[in-house]
Amino acid sequence: MVDDLEKRFEELGNEEPVAPDFPDQDHVLIIEDDKRLAELTRDYLEANGFQVSLEADGAKGVERILTLQPDLVVLDLMLPGEDGLSICRRVRPNFSGPIMMMTARTDDLDQVLGLEMGADDYVSKPVQPRVLLARMRALLRRADQPSPTGEVRLRFENLEIDNATREAWLSGERIDLTSAEFDLLWLLASNAGHVLTREEIFTELRGIKYDGQDRSIDVRVSRIRPKIGDDPHQPHRIKTVRSKGYLFVKDS
Repeated sequence: MVDDLEKRFEELGNEEPVAPDFPDQDHVLIIEDDKRLAELTRDYLEANGFQVSLEADGAKGVERILTLQPDLVVLDLMLPGEDGLSICRRVRPNFSGPIMMMTARTDDLDQVLGLEMGADDYVSKPVQPRVLLARMRALLRRADQPSPTGEVRLRFENLEIDNATREAWLSGERIDLTSAEFDLLWLLASNAGHVLTREEIFTELRGIKYDGQDRSIDVRVSRIRPKIGDDPHQPHRIKTVRSKGYLFVKDS
């Protein structure tokens, strides 16, 4: 797998770097125990405008994330010392940046668990360098996306959502949301009163077409509902529209 990727990195290394979307360097922390793969990824990302730090020991992962507070974390699932799921769960209360999880396994359960632990996205190994780059930039770009109405703060009874600070409050109490959960909540809330299909949500948040099988949107909705005071069994704020998608209700 690494040999094939090495060829791809070498081929891309002979091309002009893809122009970055950001004027300043974004800092990426890669937590990956495969040294060669980590170094190849670092070199490719640095050539495309990123500042990159590496960590191979899962046992040091939590400390490195919380100390460095990078703009984005690329986190391998299987690590020595502590696995990626545990690291993700432990850092989430004190790290609000996007986490992209990498896994060599194709089990849907791993992907769902990663999302439930607070991961924002996941990619399966071996990932093509350009795909990784595009997905990373999509994660970093989301924070700058304005509301379709141009508003930066939305209010629904006791729920407030602020896109400028990327925070939300329920009855004045700050809601603990991951970056991906906030993105989805803001997308639904800024389209309140309109049904958004899974295809529309998936394309907007991940920049790729919905494959009809990915469960990440449903997992995130199930996590958001109790956080905003919605009944998971009989939701009144984020309603499931059968065979279509989700509807954020303006006034419950």
